[in-house]
Amino acid sequence: MDSFTEKTIKKEIIFEGKIIDLAVHDVKLPNGKESKREIVTHPGAVAIIAMDEEENIVLVDQYRKPLEKTIAEIPAGKLEQGEDPLECAKRELEEETGLVAATWTALGSFYTSPGFADELIYLFLAEDLSGGNVNLDEDEFVESYKVTVEDAVKLIESQKIHDAKTVYAIQYLQLRKLQKKLG
Repeated sequence: MDSFTEKTIKKEIIFEGKIIDLAVHDVKLPNGKESKREIVTHPGAVAIIAMDEEENIVLVDQYRKPLEKTIAEIPAGKLEQGEDPLECAKRELEEETGLVAATWTALGSFYTSPGFADELIYLFLAEDLSGGNVNLDEDEFVESYKVTVEDAVKLIESQKIHDAKTVYAIQYLQLRKLQKKLG
């Protein structure tokens, strides 16, 4: 236990939903005082950098109601209870884009908003792409297309790409390209 640990002394579940749960925790702080923490619990997700042989990446346009706009993102999706992240990534890539990949590389994981949520996203690189079957969820509407990494950077600058997982993925690709260049 580190010196910054907060101990939960009471937990009240405020909301249980299809995607998230919300709880309020009464916590004892490291200095002995008490405070409240609002915590969103999420089952986790996957995000996929699907890259073709020309090093173009696949994006999907999707309307995001909390933002009231359509943004471009890398394919992604929520983990089901007990689901292996790689299996989820394979499922989500095909469902959203109609693509399957022969080569998969796990690139790590990251928390999206650790100040109030426990969502952990597993990032994968999918290569050696071929056709599969699009099979969107009943309430999901997306359009997929390919762009160069350079064009993706321009989409970040224009805020057409405006979500952390996609920006993170594109920056990863830029770093990888730089490392290859430097040898």
